Amino acid sequence: MSNDKNGKKYDLEERTAKFGENVIEFCNKVFKGPINNPLITQLVKCGTSVGANYCEADDAESKADFKHKIGICKKETREAKHFIRMMVVAVPELKEDSKALWQEAKELNLIFNSIYKKVK
Repeated sequence: MSNDKNGKKYDLEERTAKFGENVIEFCNKVFKGPINNPLITQLVKCGTSVGANYCEADDAESKADFKHKIGICKKETREAKHFIRMMVVAVPELKEDSKALWQEAKELNLIFNSIYKKVK
């Protein structure tokens, strides 16, 4: 799914992959401990699965399959927003670093919501 947006190539597969990479980089900054470890695990799982599920949606066998996979992308981006927020509670010094990541999760969620609603 690529198109030209303001002279730049817009590729949702690349954007979701970059989001997953940024989640990993963000989580690598977090010190390990009994509170942070489960948050790291959950955030890495949902943040990296967005791109994988989008790839599966892109190769869907039917419209229903496509819609289902896009629905998973919606859920995973919403979950990522939640765990980014919880990570900031656990590690307040990451608040500034988290803002762009949370914003990207929000934007991706809005994109997937829009796609989901348009699929009949």
